[in-house]
Amino acid sequence: MRLFACETANGGIICHRHRATLMPHSNQISTRSVNHGVSAPECWAWRNGWVLQIAGLGLSFPMNENQKDKIALITGGNRGLGLQTAGDLGRLGIIAVLGVRDPEKGASAVKQLESEGCRAEVVRLDVSDPATFAGAYAHLESRHGKLDILVNNAGIRQEGGRLNGEAPNSNQTESPAIKILRETFETNFFGTVALTERLLPLIRKAPAGRIVNLSSILGSLTLQSDPSSNIYDSKAFAYDASKTALNAFTVNLAYELRGTPIKVNSAHPGWVRTDMGGEGADLDVSEGAKTSVWLATLPADGPTGGYFHLQKRLPW
Repeated sequence: MRLFACETANGGIICHRHRATLMPHSNQISTRSVNHGVSAPECWAWRNGWVLQIAGLGLSFPMNENQKDKIALITGGNRGLGLQTAGDLGRLGIIAVLGVRDPEKGASAVKQLESEGCRAEVVRLDVSDPATFAGAYAHLESRHGKLDILVNNAGIRQEGGRLNGEAPNSNQTESPAIKILRETFETNFFGTVALTERLLPLIRKAPAGRIVNLSSILGSLTLQSDPSSNIYDSKAFAYDASKTALNAFTVNLAYELRGTPIKVNSAHPGWVRTDMGGEGADLDVSEGAKTSVWLATLPADGPTGGYFHLQKRLPW
């Protein structure tokens, strides 16, 4: 492994690879320029438990044994929010396993992550196809024997319109397309529930499992029924209902696991520039991944059974 020069200064370490001063036992970094997406594991300071701020995220993460060598499975991990989440977790020392429908595309994503200093793997996994679950389970069990983090990131939205309500909504509740309803729920709800239940034995083997269900603010019945809400005119029946159902799964699973170290939460990423969110969205994927990364790395006293965006609770 190629290392880069580091030197001590003012009680910290100046890392010339990251152009930052890393301070021990602190979440503060003395720097005006920290590269985002650099090969953090190549840094001596990183490998010795110092602190590195991921620029562009606005968050500081402790680089220590609490996260290093954990195993995270991210469904839909080869692009968009999934790939960003995998990279951000990887830069914390977590091994990112990308669950993808197309292993060739997954292998390309793994190469990208490895070029950034992350450790990553790929496994064929289609959330809408339970026949792929056994292979994913076998991969995780044989290679790692546990699963510390499950990020249920994969999801679909087949209705038109925009996610923030700027365009005419695509609500078809009066004459719903049952096919779209079934297909949306199969991926966003039924498949996610089935996969989580299949992987729970491995999550239970981890010291402190974390389950993150990627929801949406559009699943909030409180906000969807409030005429003063900024999402009141953003209605896509199948997608919204599937996220409401996913939130119910979060609440019920968190309750069932309340006597264990496992934490289960729903994450709203925001309106993000992805294939689903479109080019006009407010947030870059680096911002959109913040909530999932935070929930995936919660400490022992962190919340469970919640619904969050950028560490703030959302109304159900």
